[in-house]
Amino acid sequence: MGGLLEKVESVLDTGKFMNKNSTSHMRKHITIIEDDTALNDGIVLALKNTEFTFTQNYSLGEFCAGDPTDLIILDVNLPDGSGFDFLREYREASDTPVIILTAKDLETDEVTGLTLGADDYITKPFSLMVLRARIDKVLQKRQMFSGNSYSDDEYSFDFDRMDFLVRGMPVELSKTEQKLLRLLIQNREQTLTRDMLIDAIWTDGAEYVDENALSVTIGRLRKKLSATERIQTVYGIGYVWRSK
Repeated sequence: MGGLLEKVESVLDTGKFMNKNSTSHMRKHITIIEDDTALNDGIVLALKNTEFTFTQNYSLGEFCAGDPTDLIILDVNLPDGSGFDFLREYREASDTPVIILTAKDLETDEVTGLTLGADDYITKPFSLMVLRARIDKVLQKRQMFSGNSYSDDEYSFDFDRMDFLVRGMPVELSKTEQKLLRLLIQNREQTLTRDMLIDAIWTDGAEYVDENALSVTIGRLRKKLSATERIQTVYGIGYVWRSK
């Protein structure tokens, strides 16, 4: 699995890694990485007559980074490695949605999965109707963020143009506030730890960053965007952007 990052980056560089979400009429493709054959086959059987197509993998080694996919369903305990380790490496190269499907039902495991970049975390046993609903929700959320822009009924953000609108009114954001907002938007509904945000935003090589700087920046961003309900504090962990 050590070459996963290189494989994904190579595909991205050559333009072969297509995002099917950009073409609404195409069937969405789901990649399953689950060693339980009955469960793997059951998911495909339950959803095959819908708008989805599938690639079935029963181990991490079977996963091919060059195959286009719209969403990955990922088990954690796999015969050749940890799904958490896979996700950590995969997130360095791709933002393709990932739903973790696992028997690990401890709160700490769920926090780990979401912090590493999972878009959702479902514990076994589960309802196939619930899985379908979660898949639809994740794909819909990802369609809201296209490239370097985001929009909903209240906000419109274009990170390339540095245009930020709140209910149609322009707002000026500092470079630091833009970095923070981008991280929250790209990982919406996922809790980002304070340490993760500090490391990602203050990358100027400083050996020490006052943690209060993050709290102050969060406060300014909430005020400018009128986003107290959207930018929520997860006490003891960090922050999360909540969709309306």
